[in-house]
Amino acid sequence: MAIPWRHCWRWTTGATSTSVLETICGFNGRSATFAALSLRGTGAVAGSGKERLSSRPEDTTSIGNYILTSRHKSRLLYPTQKPCCCKRIHSDAKLKDPFTLAQKDLNHLYDDIKKELFVSKSELKSLCDYYFDGKGKAFRPMIVVLMARACNIHSNRDGDLLPGQRSIAMISEMIHTASLVHDDVIDGSDKRRGKTTINEVWGERKAILAGDFILSAASMALARIGNNTVVSVLSQVIEDLVRGEFMQLGSKENESERFKHYLEKSFKKTASLIANSCKAVSILVNSDPEVQEIAFQYGRNVGIAFQLVDDVLDFTACASQLGKPSATDLKLGLATGPVLFACQQFPELHAMIMRRFSTTGDVDRAWQYVLESDGVDQTNYLAQSYCREAIRQISLLRPSPERDALIRLTEMVLTRDK
Repeated sequence: MAIPWRHCWRWTTGATSTSVLETICGFNGRSATFAALSLRGTGAVAGSGKERLSSRPEDTTSIGNYILTSRHKSRLLYPTQKPCCCKRIHSDAKLKDPFTLAQKDLNHLYDDIKKELFVSKSELKSLCDYYFDGKGKAFRPMIVVLMARACNIHSNRDGDLLPGQRSIAMISEMIHTASLVHDDVIDGSDKRRGKTTINEVWGERKAILAGDFILSAASMALARIGNNTVVSVLSQVIEDLVRGEFMQLGSKENESERFKHYLEKSFKKTASLIANSCKAVSILVNSDPEVQEIAFQYGRNVGIAFQLVDDVLDFTACASQLGKPSATDLKLGLATGPVLFACQQFPELHAMIMRRFSTTGDVDRAWQYVLESDGVDQTNYLAQSYCREAIRQISLLRPSPERDALIRLTEMVLTRDK
Protein backbone atom coordinates (compact mmCIF):
# COMPACT_ATOMS: atom_id res chain seq x y z
CA MET A 1 0.00 0.00 0.00
CA ALA A 2 1.36 3.40 -0.96
CA ILE A 3 2.66 5.76 1.69
CA PRO A 4 1.34 9.37 1.72
CA TRP A 5 3.17 11.40 -0.94
CA ARG A 6 4.38 14.16 1.39
CA HIS A 7 6.90 11.79 2.94
CA CYS A 8 8.77 11.45 -0.35
CA TRP A 9 11.19 14.25 0.45
CA ARG A 10 13.17 11.63 2.35
CA TRP A 11 14.33 10.05 -0.92
CA THR A 12 18.10 10.26 -0.89
CA THR A 13 21.19 8.95 -2.60
CA GLY A 14 22.73 8.38 0.80
CA ALA A 15 25.08 11.33 0.34
CA THR A 16 25.40 14.91 1.42
CA SER A 17 25.70 17.61 -1.21
CA THR A 18 29.49 17.32 -1.04
CA SER A 19 29.49 13.56 -1.55
CA VAL A 20 27.11 13.89 -4.50
CA LEU A 21 29.91 15.77 -6.20
CA GLU A 22 32.33 13.02 -5.22
CA THR A 23 29.86 10.44 -6.53
CA ILE A 24 29.77 12.14 -9.92
CA CYS A 25 33.53 12.48 -10.28
CA GLY A 26 35.25 10.56 -7.48
CA PHE A 27 37.06 7.30 -7.98
CA ASN A 28 37.92 4.85 -5.22
CA GLY A 29 40.87 6.60 -3.61
CA ARG A 30 42.39 7.87 -6.84
CA SER A 31 42.42 11.39 -8.16
CA ALA A 32 39.21 11.93 -10.07
CA THR A 33 39.03 12.48 -13.79
CA PHE A 34 37.77 15.64 -15.44
CA ALA A 35 35.11 18.23 -14.69
CA ALA A 36 32.31 18.30 -12.15
CA LEU A 37 28.85 19.73 -11.77
CA SER A 38 28.06 22.65 -9.53
CA LEU A 39 25.33 21.70 -7.10
CA ARG A 40 23.82 25.14 -7.34
CA GLY A 41 21.78 23.96 -10.30
CA THR A 42 20.43 20.94 -8.40
CA GLY A 43 19.20 22.98 -5.49
CA ALA A 44 21.55 21.53 -2.86
CA VAL A 45 23.31 23.78 -0.39
CA ALA A 46 26.70 22.38 0.50
CA GLY A 47 27.04 21.36 4.08
CA SER A 48 23.59 22.53 5.11
CA GLY A 49 21.74 19.23 4.92
CA LYS A 50 18.85 21.18 3.43
CA GLU A 51 17.68 21.97 -0.06
CA ARG A 52 16.56 25.03 -1.89
CA LEU A 53 14.82 25.38 -5.22
CA SER A 54 15.60 28.19 -7.62
CA SER A 55 13.53 29.00 -10.67
CA ARG A 56 16.18 31.27 -12.18
CA PRO A 57 17.26 29.81 -15.55
CA GLU A 58 20.81 31.04 -15.14
CA ASP A 59 21.23 28.87 -12.04
CA THR A 60 20.34 25.67 -13.82
CA THR A 61 23.36 25.33 -16.07
CA SER A 62 26.07 26.38 -13.67
CA ILE A 63 29.10 24.12 -13.63
CA GLY A 64 31.72 23.73 -10.92
CA ASN A 65 35.19 25.09 -11.50
CA TYR A 66 36.80 21.84 -10.47
CA ILE A 67 39.65 20.61 -12.65
CA LEU A 68 40.57 17.02 -11.91
CA THR A 69 43.50 15.62 -13.77
CA SER A 70 44.14 11.89 -13.26
CA ARG A 71 44.86 9.91 -16.43
CA HIS A 72 44.19 6.54 -14.81
CA LYS A 73 41.30 4.27 -15.66
CA SER A 74 38.52 5.11 -13.26
CA ARG A 75 35.41 3.63 -11.72
CA LEU A 76 32.41 5.56 -10.51
CA LEU A 77 31.36 5.10 -6.92
CA TYR A 78 27.67 4.36 -7.03
CA PRO A 79 25.50 5.80 -4.25
CA THR A 80 23.41 3.75 -1.90
CA GLN A 81 19.78 4.42 -1.14
CA LYS A 82 18.48 4.72 2.39
CA PRO A 83 15.15 3.04 3.14
CA CYS A 84 12.41 5.53 2.36
CA CYS A 85 8.82 5.76 1.31
CA CYS A 86 9.66 6.10 -2.38
CA LYS A 87 11.44 2.78 -2.40
CA ARG A 88 8.46 1.17 -0.72
CA ILE A 89 6.02 2.77 -3.11
CA HIS A 90 8.00 1.63 -6.12
CA SER A 91 8.08 -1.92 -4.80
CA ASP A 92 4.28 -2.08 -4.82
CA ALA A 93 4.15 -2.46 -8.59
CA LYS A 94 6.40 -2.53 -11.59
CA LEU A 95 7.19 0.92 -12.93
CA LYS A 96 4.94 1.75 -15.85
CA ASP A 97 6.18 1.87 -19.44
CA PRO A 98 6.31 5.56 -20.44
CA PHE A 99 5.32 5.01 -24.06
CA THR A 100 2.32 2.88 -23.12
CA LEU A 101 1.02 5.43 -20.61
CA ALA A 102 1.42 8.36 -22.99
CA GLN A 103 0.18 6.59 -26.11
CA LYS A 104 -3.45 7.63 -25.78
CA ASP A 105 -2.53 11.30 -25.67
CA LEU A 106 -0.04 11.00 -28.52
CA ASN A 107 -2.18 8.98 -30.96
CA HIS A 108 -3.18 11.98 -33.07
CA LEU A 109 -0.18 14.19 -32.29
CA TYR A 110 1.24 14.30 -35.82
CA ASP A 111 -2.17 14.74 -37.41
CA ASP A 112 -2.80 17.74 -35.16
CA ILE A 113 0.60 19.19 -36.02
CA LYS A 114 -0.17 18.88 -39.72
CA LYS A 115 -3.41 20.78 -39.14
CA GLU A 116 -1.38 23.58 -37.53
CA LEU A 117 0.89 23.60 -40.58
CA PHE A 118 -1.89 23.56 -43.14
CA VAL A 119 -1.11 25.69 -46.21
CA SER A 120 -2.54 25.70 -49.70
CA LYS A 121 0.85 25.71 -51.42
CA SER A 122 1.63 22.04 -52.00
CA GLU A 123 5.43 22.30 -51.97
CA LEU A 124 5.54 24.15 -48.63
CA LYS A 125 3.10 21.62 -47.20
CA SER A 126 5.33 18.75 -48.35
CA LEU A 127 8.36 20.43 -46.77
CA CYS A 128 6.62 21.01 -43.44
CA ASP A 129 5.04 17.55 -43.26
CA TYR A 130 8.27 15.75 -44.18
CA TYR A 131 9.42 14.88 -40.65
CA PHE A 132 5.93 14.69 -39.15
CA ASP A 133 5.32 11.26 -40.64
CA GLY A 134 4.64 9.50 -37.34
CA LYS A 135 7.96 7.64 -37.45
CA GLY A 136 9.75 9.83 -34.90
CA LYS A 137 10.20 8.76 -31.27
CA ALA A 138 8.02 11.64 -29.99
CA PHE A 139 10.33 11.58 -26.97
CA ARG A 140 9.74 15.20 -25.95
CA PRO A 141 5.94 15.23 -26.17
CA MET A 142 5.88 11.93 -24.28
CA ILE A 143 7.79 13.49 -21.37
CA VAL A 144 5.55 16.56 -21.48
CA VAL A 145 2.37 14.46 -21.40
CA LEU A 146 3.62 12.35 -18.48
CA MET A 147 4.80 15.41 -16.56
CA ALA A 148 1.45 17.12 -17.12
CA ARG A 149 -0.47 14.13 -15.78
CA ALA A 150 1.92 13.73 -12.82
CA CYS A 151 1.52 17.41 -11.91
CA ASN A 152 -2.26 17.22 -12.29
CA ILE A 153 -2.45 14.30 -9.86
CA HIS A 154 -0.01 16.01 -7.50
CA SER A 155 -2.36 19.03 -7.50
CA ASN A 156 -5.37 16.94 -6.46
CA ARG A 157 -6.90 16.83 -9.92
CA ASP A 158 -7.63 13.84 -12.11
CA GLY A 159 -4.86 12.88 -14.48
CA ASP A 160 -6.55 14.03 -17.69
CA LEU A 161 -4.66 16.58 -19.74
CA LEU A 162 -5.83 20.15 -19.97
CA PRO A 163 -6.16 21.36 -23.57
CA GLY A 164 -3.28 23.77 -23.03
CA GLN A 165 -1.05 21.00 -21.72
CA ARG A 166 -1.64 18.90 -24.81
CA SER A 167 -0.90 21.94 -26.95
CA ILE A 168 2.45 22.33 -25.17
CA ALA A 169 3.30 18.69 -25.98
CA MET A 170 2.55 19.39 -29.63
CA ILE A 171 4.49 22.68 -29.60
CA SER A 172 7.54 20.98 -28.07
CA GLU A 173 7.70 18.57 -31.03
CA MET A 174 7.24 21.40 -33.52
CA ILE A 175 10.06 23.48 -31.99
CA HIS A 176 12.31 20.43 -31.85
CA THR A 177 11.66 19.51 -35.47
CA ALA A 178 12.19 23.10 -36.68
CA SER A 179 15.54 23.13 -34.87
CA LEU A 180 16.53 19.88 -36.61
CA VAL A 181 15.72 21.37 -40.02
CA HIS A 182 17.91 24.39 -39.26
CA ASP A 183 20.69 22.25 -37.74
CA ASP A 184 20.87 20.13 -40.88
CA VAL A 185 21.38 23.25 -42.98
CA ILE A 186 24.10 24.56 -40.65
CA ASP A 187 25.86 21.18 -40.52
CA GLY A 188 25.33 20.29 -44.17
CA SER A 189 23.77 16.97 -43.09
CA ASP A 190 22.32 14.61 -45.68
CA LYS A 191 20.62 12.07 -43.36
CA ARG A 192 18.10 12.52 -40.56
CA ARG A 193 15.86 9.88 -38.98
CA GLY A 194 17.00 7.39 -41.59
CA LYS A 195 15.91 9.51 -44.55
CA THR A 196 17.39 12.20 -46.77
CA THR A 197 17.33 15.63 -45.12
CA ILE A 198 15.06 18.44 -46.29
CA ASN A 199 18.04 20.54 -47.36
CA GLU A 200 19.26 17.72 -49.60
CA VAL A 201 15.84 17.19 -51.20
CA TRP A 202 14.67 20.80 -51.60
CA GLY A 203 17.83 22.86 -51.04
CA GLU A 204 19.06 25.00 -48.16
CA ARG A 205 16.95 28.09 -48.82
CA LYS A 206 13.65 26.23 -48.80
CA ALA A 207 14.76 24.20 -45.78
CA ILE A 208 15.43 27.39 -43.80
CA LEU A 209 12.04 28.78 -44.77
CA ALA A 210 10.33 25.52 -43.81
CA GLY A 211 11.98 25.60 -40.37
CA ASP A 212 10.90 29.21 -39.94
CA PHE A 213 7.33 28.36 -40.93
CA ILE A 214 7.16 25.50 -38.41
CA LEU A 215 8.42 27.85 -35.69
CA SER A 216 5.86 30.48 -36.63
CA ALA A 217 3.04 27.92 -36.47
CA ALA A 218 4.31 26.78 -33.06
CA SER A 219 4.33 30.40 -31.88
CA MET A 220 0.73 30.91 -32.98
CA ALA A 221 -0.35 27.73 -31.17
CA LEU A 222 1.52 28.96 -28.08
CA ALA A 223 -0.26 32.33 -28.17
CA ARG A 224 -3.65 30.59 -28.30
CA ILE A 225 -2.98 28.95 -24.92
CA GLY A 226 -3.55 32.40 -23.49
CA ASN A 227 -1.12 32.25 -20.57
CA ASN A 228 1.56 34.94 -20.59
CA THR A 229 3.84 33.04 -18.20
CA VAL A 230 3.76 29.95 -20.41
CA VAL A 231 4.51 32.10 -23.46
CA SER A 232 7.51 33.61 -21.66
CA VAL A 233 8.82 30.21 -20.52
CA LEU A 234 8.61 28.61 -23.96
CA SER A 235 9.99 31.73 -25.69
CA GLN A 236 13.13 31.15 -23.60
CA VAL A 237 13.58 27.88 -25.49
CA ILE A 238 13.94 29.71 -28.82
CA GLU A 239 16.54 32.04 -27.36
CA ASP A 240 18.44 29.11 -25.84
CA LEU A 241 18.46 27.22 -29.16
CA VAL A 242 20.04 30.17 -30.94
CA ARG A 243 22.55 30.86 -28.18
CA GLY A 244 23.42 27.16 -28.01
CA GLU A 245 24.09 27.07 -31.74
CA PHE A 246 26.43 30.05 -31.43
CA MET A 247 28.20 28.36 -28.52
CA GLN A 248 28.71 25.27 -30.66
CA LEU A 249 30.55 27.38 -33.21
CA GLY A 250 33.20 28.29 -30.62
CA SER A 251 35.56 26.51 -28.25
CA LYS A 252 37.57 27.29 -25.13
CA GLU A 253 41.33 27.12 -24.61
CA ASN A 254 41.07 26.46 -20.87
CA GLU A 255 40.05 22.87 -20.09
CA SER A 256 37.79 23.84 -17.18
CA GLU A 257 36.00 26.44 -19.27
CA ARG A 258 35.80 24.00 -22.16
CA PHE A 259 33.77 21.44 -20.21
CA LYS A 260 31.56 24.12 -18.70
CA HIS A 261 31.01 25.45 -22.22
CA TYR A 262 30.09 21.96 -23.45
CA LEU A 263 27.52 21.29 -20.73
CA GLU A 264 25.96 24.73 -21.00
CA LYS A 265 25.70 24.29 -24.76
CA SER A 266 24.09 20.87 -24.19
CA PHE A 267 21.52 22.47 -21.91
CA LYS A 268 20.66 25.23 -24.35
CA LYS A 269 20.49 23.06 -27.48
CA THR A 270 18.78 19.99 -25.99
CA ALA A 271 17.67 20.20 -22.37
CA SER A 272 16.11 23.67 -22.36
CA LEU A 273 13.21 22.55 -24.55
CA ILE A 274 12.44 19.58 -22.30
CA ALA A 275 12.92 21.52 -19.05
CA ASN A 276 10.85 24.53 -20.04
CA SER A 277 8.11 22.42 -21.62
CA CYS A 278 7.81 20.44 -18.37
CA LYS A 279 7.70 23.69 -16.42
CA ALA A 280 5.05 25.11 -18.76
CA VAL A 281 2.60 22.24 -18.22
CA SER A 282 3.08 22.53 -14.46
CA ILE A 283 2.31 26.27 -14.57
CA LEU A 284 -1.11 25.58 -16.10
CA VAL A 285 -2.19 23.46 -13.14
CA ASN A 286 -0.15 24.58 -10.14
CA SER A 287 0.95 28.04 -9.04
CA ASP A 288 3.45 26.66 -6.51
CA PRO A 289 6.94 27.68 -7.74
CA GLU A 290 8.48 24.64 -6.03
CA VAL A 291 6.35 22.27 -8.11
CA GLN A 292 7.27 24.22 -11.23
CA GLU A 293 10.94 23.96 -10.29
CA ILE A 294 10.65 20.20 -9.77
CA ALA A 295 9.22 19.87 -13.28
CA PHE A 296 11.95 22.10 -14.71
CA GLN A 297 14.79 20.30 -12.94
CA TYR A 298 13.53 16.88 -13.99
CA GLY A 299 13.44 18.01 -17.62
CA ARG A 300 16.81 19.71 -17.33
CA ASN A 301 18.58 16.66 -15.91
CA VAL A 302 16.94 14.14 -18.24
CA GLY A 303 17.66 16.44 -21.19
CA ILE A 304 21.36 16.77 -20.44
CA ALA A 305 21.62 13.02 -19.81
CA PHE A 306 19.91 12.41 -23.16
CA GLN A 307 22.48 14.59 -24.93
CA LEU A 308 25.41 12.93 -23.13
CA VAL A 309 24.17 9.50 -24.24
CA ASP A 310 23.68 10.87 -27.76
CA ASP A 311 27.32 11.98 -27.77
CA VAL A 312 28.39 8.52 -26.62
CA LEU A 313 26.37 6.86 -29.37
CA ASP A 314 28.29 8.90 -31.93
CA PHE A 315 31.25 6.68 -31.00
CA THR A 316 29.57 3.38 -30.15
CA ALA A 317 26.58 3.00 -32.51
CA CYS A 318 26.69 2.32 -36.20
CA ALA A 319 25.09 4.65 -38.73
CA SER A 320 22.14 2.31 -39.34
CA GLN A 321 21.19 2.48 -35.65
CA LEU A 322 21.46 6.25 -35.40
CA GLY A 323 19.72 7.05 -38.67
CA LYS A 324 22.63 9.38 -39.47
CA PRO A 325 26.37 8.92 -40.10
CA SER A 326 28.50 8.09 -37.05
CA ALA A 327 31.48 10.24 -36.00
CA THR A 328 29.38 13.20 -37.12
CA ASP A 329 30.51 15.40 -34.25
CA LEU A 330 34.22 14.92 -34.92
CA LYS A 331 33.71 15.61 -38.61
CA LEU A 332 31.92 18.83 -37.68
CA GLY A 333 34.83 19.84 -35.46
CA LEU A 334 32.93 19.31 -32.21
CA ALA A 335 34.56 18.04 -29.02
CA THR A 336 31.85 16.28 -27.01
CA GLY A 337 32.03 14.56 -23.61
CA PRO A 338 33.94 11.41 -24.66
CA VAL A 339 36.62 13.55 -26.36
CA LEU A 340 36.93 15.97 -23.45
CA PHE A 341 37.36 13.12 -20.98
CA ALA A 342 39.79 11.32 -23.31
CA CYS A 343 41.89 14.49 -23.49
CA GLN A 344 42.89 13.88 -19.87
CA GLN A 345 44.58 10.63 -20.85
CA PHE A 346 45.78 11.77 -24.27
CA PRO A 347 46.88 15.45 -24.13
CA GLU A 348 47.56 15.28 -27.85
CA LEU A 349 43.83 15.81 -28.29
CA HIS A 350 44.10 19.36 -26.97
CA ALA A 351 45.64 20.73 -30.16
CA MET A 352 43.14 18.81 -32.29
CA ILE A 353 40.23 20.24 -30.29
CA MET A 354 41.51 23.79 -30.72
CA ARG A 355 41.83 23.38 -34.51
CA ARG A 356 38.46 21.59 -34.58
CA PHE A 357 39.91 18.39 -36.04
CA SER A 358 40.58 20.19 -39.31
CA THR A 359 43.96 18.65 -40.16
CA THR A 360 44.07 15.50 -42.27
CA GLY A 361 43.96 12.46 -40.00
CA ASP A 362 42.65 14.36 -36.95
CA VAL A 363 39.24 12.69 -36.98
CA ASP A 364 40.69 9.17 -37.19
CA ARG A 365 43.30 9.81 -34.50
CA ALA A 366 40.76 11.44 -32.16
CA TRP A 367 38.38 8.53 -32.70
CA GLN A 368 41.13 6.07 -31.76
CA TYR A 369 42.15 8.04 -28.67
CA VAL A 370 38.57 8.06 -27.43
CA LEU A 371 38.23 4.30 -27.90
CA GLU A 372 41.53 3.69 -26.07
CA SER A 373 40.53 5.95 -23.18
CA ASP A 374 37.73 5.73 -20.64
CA GLY A 375 36.04 8.76 -22.18
CA VAL A 376 32.94 6.82 -23.18
CA ASP A 377 32.60 5.28 -19.71
CA GLN A 378 33.11 8.63 -18.01
CA THR A 379 30.45 10.27 -20.16
CA ASN A 380 28.05 7.45 -19.35
CA TYR A 381 28.78 7.88 -15.64
CA LEU A 382 28.05 11.59 -15.93
CA ALA A 383 24.75 10.82 -17.68
CA GLN A 384 23.89 8.44 -14.82
CA SER A 385 24.49 11.21 -12.28
CA TYR A 386 22.09 13.51 -14.13
CA CYS A 387 19.47 10.76 -14.21
CA ARG A 388 19.85 10.19 -10.48
CA GLU A 389 19.16 13.87 -9.90
CA ALA A 390 16.14 13.67 -12.22
CA ILE A 391 14.79 10.77 -10.13
CA ARG A 392 15.41 12.70 -6.92
CA GLN A 393 13.45 15.65 -8.26
CA ILE A 394 10.45 13.79 -9.67
CA SER A 395 10.18 11.65 -6.51
CA LEU A 396 9.12 14.81 -4.67
CA LEU A 397 5.74 14.62 -6.43
CA ARG A 398 2.79 12.59 -5.19
CA PRO A 399 3.04 8.95 -6.35
CA SER A 400 1.22 8.16 -9.59
CA PRO A 401 1.72 5.83 -12.55
CA GLU A 402 2.91 8.82 -14.60
CA ARG A 403 5.44 9.86 -11.99
CA ASP A 404 6.78 6.31 -11.83
CA ALA A 405 6.90 6.20 -15.64
CA LEU A 406 9.10 9.30 -15.59
CA ILE A 407 11.41 7.46 -13.20
CA ARG A 408 11.47 4.49 -15.57
CA LEU A 409 12.20 6.86 -18.43
CA THR A 410 15.62 7.71 -16.97
CA GLU A 411 16.66 4.08 -17.40
CA MET A 412 15.48 4.13 -21.00
CA VAL A 413 17.52 7.26 -21.65
CA LEU A 414 20.67 5.56 -20.37
CA THR A 415 20.18 2.29 -22.21
CA ARG A 416 18.95 3.53 -25.59
CA ASP A 417 20.98 2.58 -28.68
CA LYS A 418 19.66 5.18 -31.13
